[in-house]
Amino acid sequence: MGPLIGIIMRNGISETGKNIGISYDDIVHSVIKSGGIPLIIPNDKIDLYLNLCKGFILQGGDNLNNNCLRLLKLFMERNIPTFGICLGMQEMAVLNNGILYDVQEHSGDVLHEVTIKNNSLLHKILGVSKTVVNSRHKSAVLSTDLSISSVSNDNIIESVEGDNLKFFLGVQWHPESMYDSDINSRKIFDYFIKICNDSSCK
Repeated sequence: MGPLIGIIMRNGISETGKNIGISYDDIVHSVIKSGGIPLIIPNDKIDLYLNLCKGFILQGGDNLNNNCLRLLKLFMERNIPTFGICLGMQEMAVLNNGILYDVQEHSGDVLHEVTIKNNSLLHKILGVSKTVVNSRHKSAVLSTDLSISSVSNDNIIESVEGDNLKFFLGVQWHPESMYDSDINSRKIFDYFIKICNDSSCK
């Protein structure tokens, strides 16, 4: 049996105006395909799941969430493997003295190349210095105390990492949407699940 992976819900509103929790099918399916067992978790109920899950995923979304920032602080303090996607990456950066700014050129699933730093975790996972990613985000990270491990050709920060942690990686793009067509997207999920499987996270 694979490791239990907590996927933190995003807040949303249903068509009838009800508050709902959102999880994205592509992320759930990517976790399953890489050998993990997804568990969808409300972002305000994490204490019930800390000792169950081997790692956590912060999904994409529209607006920063204070509950998610609190969770990320807890994950860092306990050295729990954490994977942030799009807004999840931005929240990682903001928690670590990050500053965001608005962008317009990186929406609509536009494909573009990113350059990866050689000594980074991302380079260790992918084994390449460049890869092609997608983009659909309205904000980007201007600066952060986290290590910056990749940038786009127009100098958008594309990934950040926490040094000396088991796995604290955020990517600005959406590898879950490219899982079936791009080997590098699969490698990120595969490595994350492997680390979670090897980790007691206690």
